[in-house]
Amino acid sequence: MKTKLHTFALALPLTLATLTGCAMTDNDSNKIPSAGTSTSSDASDAMERVSSGLYDLIGVKGKASDSRPGVMDCAGKDTKTYFRMFHPWSFYPTSASDLDKAMEQLKNELPKHGWEIIEYGPDTSKEKNVKLAADNDEKKASVRISQRPKNNPPKLSLTVVSGCYQVPDGEEVERF
Repeated sequence: MKTKLHTFALALPLTLATLTGCAMTDNDSNKIPSAGTSTSSDASDAMERVSSGLYDLIGVKGKASDSRPGVMDCAGKDTKTYFRMFHPWSFYPTSASDLDKAMEQLKNELPKHGWEIIEYGPDTSKEKNVKLAADNDEKKASVRISQRPKNNPPKLSLTVVSGCYQVPDGEEVERF
């Protein structure tokens, strides 16, 4: 358990750093878009709705991990009034043979639902896990998905990240 938690703790910043460079922007490819004004709690609910929509697009039977969104800083912005949401979760198909089908389903369905696929193909690991990254300008969200067939049990690892929110006047970012 400690190894998995340690691996996750090391992998999360790398994943989040990678997602900040996604094309989910107005003009500047390195600029994180504004997601509007919201409390951390409401933004968390919105992030869960985005993840739920992704779950619905998977199209095969299985189970999602039980995780909640978290709050992170917006690079270069006041940490008391600006924040982003991230939601890492996993999908475990009922049958290991459905893992390829789940990834293919996402690849086909995401563009039909406002997502632009910006990366698809094997990663550089020795396992050559298939990865998919997509942006949704309307939802001001990005997702990075990695197919992990050699895990026990096999799974899709998903991390959804929002654009930058600003808290309403007179409030501060709630961290969780």
